[in-house]
Amino acid sequence: MESVEGCSVVWLRDDLRLADNPAIRAAIDRGAGIVVLYLLDEESAGIRPLGSATKWWLHHSLVSLGDHIENLGGTLVLRRGAAEKEVPKLVDEIGAGAVFWNRRYGGPQRDVDAALKTSLRDGGLDARSFQGSLMHEPWTVTTGGGTPFKVFTPFWKACLEQGEPREPLPSPRTLDGVAGIRSDALDDWKLLPTAPDWSAGIAAEWTPGEAGAHQRLEDFIDDGLEDYADGRDIPAKNSTSRLSPYLRFGEISPFQIWHRVQHGQLSVAAKRNAPKFLREVGWREFNWNILFHSPELPTKNFRPEFDAFPWSEPSAAVLKAWQTGTTGIPLVDAGMRELWQTGYMHNRVRMVVASLLIKNLLIDWRIGEEWFWDCLVDADEANNPANWQWVAGSGADAAPYFRVFNPELQADKFDKSRAYQLRYIPELDTDDYPAPIVDLRASRAEALEAYEQVRNAGVPR
Repeated sequence: MESVEGCSVVWLRDDLRLADNPAIRAAIDRGAGIVVLYLLDEESAGIRPLGSATKWWLHHSLVSLGDHIENLGGTLVLRRGAAEKEVPKLVDEIGAGAVFWNRRYGGPQRDVDAALKTSLRDGGLDARSFQGSLMHEPWTVTTGGGTPFKVFTPFWKACLEQGEPREPLPSPRTLDGVAGIRSDALDDWKLLPTAPDWSAGIAAEWTPGEAGAHQRLEDFIDDGLEDYADGRDIPAKNSTSRLSPYLRFGEISPFQIWHRVQHGQLSVAAKRNAPKFLREVGWREFNWNILFHSPELPTKNFRPEFDAFPWSEPSAAVLKAWQTGTTGIPLVDAGMRELWQTGYMHNRVRMVVASLLIKNLLIDWRIGEEWFWDCLVDADEANNPANWQWVAGSGADAAPYFRVFNPELQADKFDKSRAYQLRYIPELDTDDYPAPIVDLRASRAEALEAYEQVRNAGVPR
């Protein structure tokens, strides 16, 4: 253990890993003792508190990270409160000489970080931020006219034209930790559900932490990537990466995924599918690019024409049926039950359940986004609202207003054997299964009429 005076504080946020962590590498290169800090900040202005499922994930990820750090000779310090108060308080408490972190891209987070960087530097500290969670900084990928992209394909083409992302940084072999610094007890944060404890299904499905992330990547390469192009839309198959919660918490970086898939050992079939998969990693970058330029994305229509959309006031019974997977529409119900049981939902099914809520029930996309925010282990501030707005038609590169996913046709196409539906709805073929809460054909016609009002207000055909 090193002495406290002049040490470096590494402030972790959504980058709960030691490998390919530029902030940790900067602290190691600086050569003084290292204090690794995780601050649970739900108090700074504009910061969105975590949902229930992400709180569960965070708890277990911090346990894993703390063990990893301790094994390398360091200690993870836990604090809670507003960053503008708690980070300087820790700096003063230990006489730190530097604070390093990896950049965040949401508007309120950037405001917090910029103000802290200024105040720390004014106090004589070495305060620096690094690129750790996106392969392409949002301000570096713009149209020829210098404006943000609103369509994914040219955005991704521009990213690829920038060349290879940097290589991942190695994991540290040791950490010169600092002893004797006060840390909160993780259990005192009460991130885990207790009354009731609904997490058994999630715990059976996931292994949070850096090791779990890399194991998940290798499992996908072994069992999913070869069939990715054809299998990714089949919810009963294990053909998607399921890396999204690990990326959400930064337990693995997009740089690590890119280089493992592009340059690691793969079968011929896996290599053929690699560009298709990496394009989905690019969709994540696109959503964060949108959020960077439109910080109100979680609460405001990206396309202002949709402010005129005639949303219905949802009844409690209808909304509860959607939330609990009791709509009487099997593919939708299976997806909502998968979400409740595992904290996750297959992407194809996410589009279907969102379309039903928005276009068949005419319920505001923000209500669905909030439910997913609370229930998904991978809910983040860019992907969650951007994907809901994509389905609603109000977002960037959005689905056409006239596209209404028919859950019956989607089930026939992507779950013809009903393996996925029966997995989550054992009573599907019994009298216990409810009748549909909405007429799909009639409600589609009503949706198109409502969208026609918006189109006449300026939405292009």
